[in-house]
Amino acid sequence: MVDLDTREWLLTNGLGSFASGTVSDIRTRTYHGWLFAATSPPSGRTLLLSHIEASLELPNRVIALGTNFWGSGEIEPKGYHLLRHFEINPVPKWIWGEEDWQIARLLVMPYGFEGSREKESDLHSSMSHRVLIQYRYEGTDVSTLRLRVLVSDRDFHHQQKAIPELQFSQMLGQQQVCLQAIISRSFGTPWQLRWTHGEYQADAVWYWNYGLPEETLRGLGDREDLFSPGYLSVRLNPGDAVTLEARVGFPNESQGTLTSDTFVEAQEAEQERLSQIFGWKGGTGDWRLGIGDWEVPQSPVPNPQSPIWKQLLQAADRFIVYRASIDGPTVIAGYHWFNDWGRDTLIALPGLALVPQRYNLAKGLLQTFGRYCHAGLIPNAFPDIGGEPFYNSLDAALWWVETLGLYLEATQDWQFLAEQYPIVQQIYKAFIGGTRYNIQVDSTDWLVGWYARHVALTWMDAVVAGEPVTPRRGKPIEINALWYSALCWANRWAEILSEHSTPEDSARFAKQALRYGQQAQQVKASLQKYWNFQLGYLYDTIEPDDRRNCQIRPNAVIALSLSHCAFSQKQGQQILDVARSHLLTPYGLRTLAPTDSEYIGQYEGNPQQRDRAYHQGTVWSWLIGPFSRAWERFYPQKPLPFDWQPLLESFLHDGCIGSISEIFDGDEPHKPRGAIAQACSVAEVIRHIKL
Repeated sequence: MVDLDTREWLLTNGLGSFASGTVSDIRTRTYHGWLFAATSPPSGRTLLLSHIEASLELPNRVIALGTNFWGSGEIEPKGYHLLRHFEINPVPKWIWGEEDWQIARLLVMPYGFEGSREKESDLHSSMSHRVLIQYRYEGTDVSTLRLRVLVSDRDFHHQQKAIPELQFSQMLGQQQVCLQAIISRSFGTPWQLRWTHGEYQADAVWYWNYGLPEETLRGLGDREDLFSPGYLSVRLNPGDAVTLEARVGFPNESQGTLTSDTFVEAQEAEQERLSQIFGWKGGTGDWRLGIGDWEVPQSPVPNPQSPIWKQLLQAADRFIVYRASIDGPTVIAGYHWFNDWGRDTLIALPGLALVPQRYNLAKGLLQTFGRYCHAGLIPNAFPDIGGEPFYNSLDAALWWVETLGLYLEATQDWQFLAEQYPIVQQIYKAFIGGTRYNIQVDSTDWLVGWYARHVALTWMDAVVAGEPVTPRRGKPIEINALWYSALCWANRWAEILSEHSTPEDSARFAKQALRYGQQAQQVKASLQKYWNFQLGYLYDTIEPDDRRNCQIRPNAVIALSLSHCAFSQKQGQQILDVARSHLLTPYGLRTLAPTDSEYIGQYEGNPQQRDRAYHQGTVWSWLIGPFSRAWERFYPQKPLPFDWQPLLESFLHDGCIGSISEIFDGDEPHKPRGAIAQACSVAEVIRHIKL
């Protein structure tokens, strides 16, 4: 595949549904398809429309436009040889052509809420999962465009196989066909395909043994069978276009008539939605450019109307979704395969919501996670309707306090503080008294530790064969830095509430403020236990037997970056100098110094091999945020020793065009890996690119 452009594109709809593929139009992943519908937003993501195989019939020849990778290793047909142009201006657009003809294809995924929601019963009727496809023809001859539909009904993590138990029903109507899978007498998700004109021919056939080379490299299932219920034949004169819509659900009157204008209207509606959110000015088309139109400034300092800034904000908006099970907003941690995670949401929230001044969104996210605080812990993941949240995180509760503090500093919303303060108290009391996983404050030094075996409760949470790859049981440094910052926040908030309360309540809050302040000072003193004089760095963990882990990891940098920091100017500078020498790369920070015997420089192989490398040297791009904040604090007069251009070039041109990958290899050339679009990665760039 040396001559194939396998960079990726992504469309989302605010409900968890997405469409994705490659520039060369070849499917290389299980997660490539045109309609993955989140049947239980944002979960239950099901592939319905994989793609459409297009061929152009001219008077003297038939031209196949598709490109497929087969399990045999063969690439056939080779439509990518005729691909002349790709852009995202403002949606994915491919142009195939030769001297006497040209065909363009465009895709748009409209935002998932249609109309208004005036009452609870309107919720599901106002949600839609759909994708629009438009083909535009130019040429010297009249042509026939033949569009063969390839469908599925499978979970987005798995591949479909042609088995006797799996059947697809189709019901043909006026310029539309309704489709539904039936497997072992169970019905799949119903959906419909509509078109503006053309003749549909039912022609049921299976296509076997598609190859998925990215999954081969990842050591996962890499073969797929797709079903075709039929094909559409469209006669096109030069200048003609045909528009199709794939939509979840059976036809109803509210969905309106599909016309040639529907596609443009969907584009304009999305632009208007984003313009209203971010306050953008300007006419149609000035806020998203084709990939060839970008130039990264040498000193990128975008203003609120700059194209790069708008592209970053658009990328950020893709992660904001509605979760039906909690009837509130949440954040998809990354595409394609992640759901919403508490820790990631809270780390990303400042960049996704506070910097662009989406304060209602920030408030809603904090309310959502705060409402589910239990035993002093904030959920790290929400289930679908009827399930219980997952409380497998030590730091999510502390990130919630830290992020609440940033929100309150930005808004001065003291009424919201009064509403959320009982949750702060609940977290404090649970940590002091002890909670799940033997999480508890040590009464001798006031540091937080956890002592349950066989679990990973910090952000370095990879587990292989039932054991954490990066064991940090005991007292991790960034956890206790977060604990110190939380106590400082609690001290300040109790003082504010004391000033705005009745005399009786004022005295109570004043006592709480005094207690929080005293304990913060105790924690500050105890944090000096982490100082490694020999390295000029911080120990990563104080283990249960009081041994110190002296590996050079970025958690020390996180400890310097929080709203309240316990370390001196000299210590902070020494820590940053070590991190700069051992961890800093053009795409973020390594998770372990290359000089360490446990360092793994490439994130590749099967799931176990990749999990072993995940936090053992792999670069995480979101960590450039903590490094930037720490540098500004401890080296205020020195420029940040980081060139933003490689990361912005990656954002604009590499991996997933218009987003930032989750991770990069620790070794040069730092190939992008993991999720192709990560919320924390995008959010931290937004947070630190200066306006």
